[in-house]
Amino acid sequence: MEFEDDGFVLAARAHGEAGAIVEILTAQHGRWAAHVAGGASRRMRSVLQPGSRVRMTYRARIADQLGSARLEAEGEGASVLFDDPLALSALTSAAAVVAGALPEREPHPGAFFAFEALLNALGIPDIWPAVLVRFEMGLLQELGFGLDLSRCAVTGSLDDLVWVSPRTGRAVSAAAGEPYRDRLLVLPPFLLSAQGRLSPGDIAAGLTLTGQFLRDFVFAALNRPLPPARARLIELLGAGGLL
Repeated sequence: MEFEDDGFVLAARAHGEAGAIVEILTAQHGRWAAHVAGGASRRMRSVLQPGSRVRMTYRARIADQLGSARLEAEGEGASVLFDDPLALSALTSAAAVVAGALPEREPHPGAFFAFEALLNALGIPDIWPAVLVRFEMGLLQELGFGLDLSRCAVTGSLDDLVWVSPRTGRAVSAAAGEPYRDRLLVLPPFLLSAQGRLSPGDIAAGLTLTGQFLRDFVFAALNRPLPPARARLIELLGAGGLL
């Protein structure tokens, strides 16, 4: 089989003396792993960084085997973030979550374009933490575990939604959830509206919310923990006073 597609590098590891096994999120074919000859070379090192945008030509003798890929860099990719360790950590976290959560060889164009939007936002420090939370929300939706934040699961009310049930992923109003608040997840207001403003603690609440559903509904089913890169990002955000 053979195809060409646009993609983003998610991860790469050395293979043999000079090659690399590279995981790529493609626009039309989903997440693919491929052998890249010369992937360990100095010339390819920058191309194989998480977040690098590439044009991939993939070839394999039979559909089920690990094929080979030729990668051509497109644009600056993650190199524009090298002077911003926090944004680079966010990119590494997002790439690791996608690599761990998306099934291989299953088309998910929504995930590709959401990853592209996140990468574009990482150059804007004031907005990317909120975009990251929305990205993880969208990934849950893409995988069939979308949260229903439209109305209260108990009363049907559209107002004063401040909690989310960790069991159902549905919103709960302040009044209905008060007796169970210790068992509910905080719903930050910015997730209810594109115009919602950020308040102190909102990013922490958002990452806790998406993290719990990613862990319980996606990674647990795969017998995997959440990627360590995500935990490192949260530590850096906390150290920088951004949670």
